[in-house]
Order: sequence, then structure tokens, then C-alpha cells
Amino acid sequence: MTTDIETDIAIVGAGPAGLFAVFELGMLKIRSVLIDSLAEVGGQCAALYPEKPIYDIPGLPAIEAGALIAQLEAQIAPFAAPRLLGRRVEGLAGAAGDFTLTTDRGETVRCKAVVIAAGAGAFGPNRPPLDGLAEYEASGAVQYYVRRREDLRGKRVVIAGGGDSAVDWALALNGIAASIQVVHRRAKFRAAPESAAQLDAAAGRGEIEMVIPYQLHALHGGGGTMTGVEVADLDGKTRLLEADVLLPFYGLSMDLGPIAAWGLDLDRHHVAVTPATCETSIPGVFAIGDVATYPGKLKLILQGFSEAAMAAHAIHPIVHPGTALHFEYSTSKGVPAKGERV
Repeated sequence: MTTDIETDIAIVGAGPAGLFAVFELGMLKIRSVLIDSLAEVGGQCAALYPEKPIYDIPGLPAIEAGALIAQLEAQIAPFAAPRLLGRRVEGLAGAAGDFTLTTDRGETVRCKAVVIAAGAGAFGPNRPPLDGLAEYEASGAVQYYVRRREDLRGKRVVIAGGGDSAVDWALALNGIAASIQVVHRRAKFRAAPESAAQLDAAAGRGEIEMVIPYQLHALHGGGGTMTGVEVADLDGKTRLLEADVLLPFYGLSMDLGPIAAWGLDLDRHHVAVTPATCETSIPGVFAIGDVATYPGKLKLILQGFSEAAMAAHAIHPIVHPGTALHFEYSTSKGVPAKGERV
């Protein structure tokens, strides 16, 4: 059965930037609908690392990713934006002021502008090329995302990778896992300097073992039960690490899916935008958050929040042509009560 939805703005992606866009649009009396391929809102924060602490949200010294999403949901509740979850946007037709989006479930969304807040797109992990990998993935002995730290309590954990995820999870699991060994091909990590310094300090105290310079070579065990991870150095010399769980953090593969065929100007799988407005090469289509790129772009949640505000103000004349926008601060304007018509 086809469902027709009419709104002002279709937001493609319900991660932090997409959720905050609902708020910024709502404050300008602009209705929106959220569309996401995942079955829940929150994007990577909810699906990949809900218990991971985030330290760079202004005013919050630390907040777990899942808690941040819960706070954003509470913030946008007054605007009652409909949600089409577990759907993938397929087609885009029309022009600014009169777009039509279609989903893979047959829904049609008519809107005046589109905000792409798709994060990493349809994301998935970059898997290491190891024999028998699927068997250990199915049993949970190989995990690419940590949803509950307690699930790894008392486990012998091997972490592979040299970026923020590898370093952050080594620190987060310290004191929870029975042992932690970090495998990386070189001594330098591509992580925040403070986090890398904390990892070095933990290694110096003997709490975490650094296995450098090595890379993954083979998995040992059977029937989905892991007993060890074999690693090899650049000369081919191997070493066996006793392990119950392997956490390979080699980044996410990014796939914009059908959005890539819309005719947008792309830059290495990201959508190029005008920095002042976040408008793409298609008038009336905007991009914010990790999916958007421009000179000086930083992939930070707080930057996505700022882009949501800029895009909302740029969208106002499309939704309310000929109406002057008298900007008011939220401290003086207030927020609508839940259920109040925007």
C-alpha cells in the first residue's frame, strides 16, 4: 500500500545532525519528516556505540552517545516530526518548492526542500581478510561495534586498528576486560593526542599490552569459539595472542546508495555544499553532518549541529517565500509546548 506524505522538509538521516535539524526547522515554523534506513533514530551513535562517551558536546563534559540521542529526542518532541524508519530513500524528482521523494517501501513524500543528513550513508565495517571470519562474526567472537561494555567483562580482548575507535575502546574496556591487547602496524596512532597519551600511560602501567608492529594474520578456535588471534609482523614472523574476542576497528565503508545517482556534486563519496548555507549543487537540496563537505570541514557532531541551524535559515525563504525572517533567540522566543501546532 502506497502512503503519501506532505510536509515542508524531508530530512534523510536521523542521526544527531538530522535530529537537531528538526529542532532548528521547528523553531522557524517549518514542518519536517525524518527518514532513515535504520530501524531506530540516532545513526551511528545508537547503532554502533551507544555506551561510548563523547567529550566535545558544548556544555556537557561527557555524555554517552545513546544518552545524547535520548536528549535530542526530548528536545524535538514538541515538533512531533513523523518518522519513516527502516526505509531507504530511492528517488528524487521535482525542484525547489516542489520535490517528491520515494522510498523502497513505496511511500511518496512531497516537500519543498530536502536535507541530507545521512552521516556515513549506508554504513558497514571494513572487514579484515581472515579465513573463517563469518563463523566468528556469527558467534560474537568478532565484533565491529560494542553496544554494551558489560558483555566483555572478564573476556580476553584483542583490539586491532590505529584510529580513534581502537584507542577509545581500549581505554573504555580497561578494568572491564580480563586483558586487552592492541594490535597496530606502527607505533603512531591516528587518534586524538590526549587519548593516545592515555593509552600510552595505561600501557606503561601494564594495564594494556601494545602489540606493535603487527597485523592480523589468522583466527584460532572452532565452532565459533575463539581461543586466539594470530598476528604477523612485517617480516612474516607470527605470534599467537590468547583471546576470546576480536574487535577490528578499520573504519566504515561508506555507501550513499541511490542518493549518489541524484546528480549531486560529490567529493570522494561526500556531498559538496556551499559553506554558508549547506546547499548542494541542486537548489533546494541541502546536506549537513558527516555526509557534507567543504573547505575547512570538521567531522564533529557540534559542526553538524551548526550546519543544521545554517541550513534551516537558508531553507526559510523556500518554505515561506516573501516572509521576512525575524530571528529571535530561543531564550526569548521559547519552545512550543508538546502538541502545539508549529
